[in-house]
This record gives sequence, structure tokens and C-alpha cells, in this order.
Amino acid sequence: MAPPLEISIPSTTLSTPADSKPFTLYNITLRLPLRTFVVQKRYSEFATLHTSLTSLISSPPPVPLPAKSWFSSTTKSPELTEKRRIGLEEYLRAIAENPDRRWRDTSVWRAFLNLPSNSGSGSARSVRDDLTREVQRGLGGGERMVDSQVWLDGHREMKGLLHEARLFLGRRDGATSSKEQFEAGAGAKRSLVKAGALLQELDAGLKIVAEQEKRGSTTGNGGKIGAGELRRRGDLLGSAKVEKEGLEKLAVSLAIKDQNSPITRNGSIAASEDDKNGLFGPGVSRPGGRVLGAPVPETDKTRELDNEGVVQLQKQMMQDQDLDVEELAKIVRRQREMGIAIHEELELQNEMLQRVDEDVDRLKGKVDVAKKRTKKIS
Repeated sequence: MAPPLEISIPSTTLSTPADSKPFTLYNITLRLPLRTFVVQKRYSEFATLHTSLTSLISSPPPVPLPAKSWFSSTTKSPELTEKRRIGLEEYLRAIAENPDRRWRDTSVWRAFLNLPSNSGSGSARSVRDDLTREVQRGLGGGERMVDSQVWLDGHREMKGLLHEARLFLGRRDGATSSKEQFEAGAGAKRSLVKAGALLQELDAGLKIVAEQEKRGSTTGNGGKIGAGELRRRGDLLGSAKVEKEGLEKLAVSLAIKDQNSPITRNGSIAASEDDKNGLFGPGVSRPGGRVLGAPVPETDKTRELDNEGVVQLQKQMMQDQDLDVEELAKIVRRQREMGIAIHEELELQNEMLQRVDEDVDRLKGKVDVAKKRTKKIS
């Protein structure tokens, strides 16, 4: 018999979407024999689960669901959030660990926890899709990677995506038709974009863990991991970033190689300048400036991406730009501090020079008095 499912809710996340009111997400950590992953659910989804289980089994679960509060909200009351988190954790554990399997054998329970219908342990592909899907939603900002085991699982999935990208690039280099080249290139770009999203999530989670280590608090359910383990994980992320950048450069070089090749591998010849003139007409000149409403030209990064990949690439570029702006702001602040320090030093030097001038004037007066006395004596 398979070991029982370990369920915990170590933390919560406040989600603030632009088109609706803020709400609280409960980070459910599921520990399987070979996997650990996180599922985020709202209280309303817990209520729907409770209603469905009660109607299917004709009996409520062993532990009652925490009651809904009509006069306060979890988005404004940390005490209510913590109390509800503990109650929801007890609710899920009671279903998962109870000898009566009626509630957890239903499809509603498995769908709520994103478990596959054929097995309670799950498959590597389903877990990878769930993890990358949650990362692409942009929820959490690294909070789901605070748990030590979840971080390691995320790093393993990220390495797997980089390996997939390498295989796709190798398949593209050896493709015999333009269709195969396009499919392999699109698969490589898709894997690289997902790996980049996971890499940013892992980096954000590691920074949160480092801050918690400085404050002396624990990291989710995994406890303290130590400074040595933090450095090791930082080195792992550094090597993964280098590998990802190398694969991106290889993808760009393969794309340039295919563009510069006059004859493709399937035997078709690239369009010449005469063919273009015959199609569009001779003497047709394009304006040199920006044309309003004209389509944006494709780049090497977006040419082989689908809509989802382009959106994810845009999010990644915006995050990189935000980081660059933060670094620029730090540099400007340092320059301002240096300017203030130089100004204070100049004021101090001016005061010292003024004192020197006063001393010189005082000494000059004494010398003049001495000269007059000398003349009287002589």
C-alpha cells in the first residue's frame, strides 16, 4: 500500500489582481514519496471541495471546515489568516490520514490537489506542468520556493528543461527540412523561457531564505539550511544561468546560420532580390522612420515562440528591466551620497582656509607692531 500523503499549509500569499479585490491564497505543500510540490487555493475553493465531498459521500469529512467570517477579512486580519490556515491544514490532514478512504478516493479530492487520477503519487510530467504553470502565473514572488524540498524539486525541473532545450537544439541542427527546424527551434525556445521563469523563481526564493537566515527564523517546513548550503545553491543557480545563456547564444547562432544559408536543407532556394522586386514591384521604397500601425518586425528571440512563449519572454524582459532600474537607482544614490560627502568636505576645507587667513592677518599685525618697535629702538 502506498504511504499516506503528507499535507501541510506552511504559509499564505496575498494576491492583489488588478481586475478584482485582493484575496488570500493558501500554499498547500504536498510531500509524495519522490516529489514535493505546492498548490495554491483560495478559501472559496476549500468551501466548494467540502460541499462536493459531502454531496458525493453523503457524509461530511472527519473534521469540519473552518467557518466563513462575515465581519472581518483575511486580507486585513493576520490573526484570522493564521487561525484559518491552521484550521484548513487540520481539515486536509484529517481527510488524508483518516483510515476511511471514501473522501480521498474521489476525483474531486484528486482534482483539488492536482493529483493524477490513476495514482496518488503522481507523474513527473504532471508535477512539472503544475510547477511551471504556477510560476508563469506570477503568484508568490518566490514564496513557494522557500521550502527546501520544493526548491530542490524546482531546481531539478529547471535542469530538466535546460536538458530538453539542448536536445531540441541538437535536433534542429540535424534537421532535414524547414518544418523540422522550426518545430525543434520552437521547442528549444519554449523550454528556455520556462527554465528562465523557474530560474528567477528559484533565485527569489533563495534570497528570501537568506533573509530569514539572517533574522534567525526558519524556512518553511525545512528549517534552517545553513550558510554553506546557501552558497552551494547560489553556485548551482550561477552555473544554471551560464548554461542557459550559452543555450540562448547557440539558438541565436543556429537561427543566423539558417538565415544566411542561401539553400535550405529541403532543397528550396531562398528568395533573391529579383524575386522580391517581382512580387512587390521595382522601385518600391520604404520610409526610413517609424510607420504608425506597421507590424513590429520579428527578432531572433521571438521568431520561433508561440503566444504563450512571447508573453513569458515579455514578462522576463520587464523583470530584467526592473532589475536594471533598481541597479541604476542604487548607483544614483551612491553618487548622491558621494556628492554630499564632497560638499561637506569642501565646506570643512573652506572653514580651515578662513582660519588660516585670519591667522595670517593676525600674524601680519603682530609683525607690523614689531617693526614699529624696532624703528623706535633704532
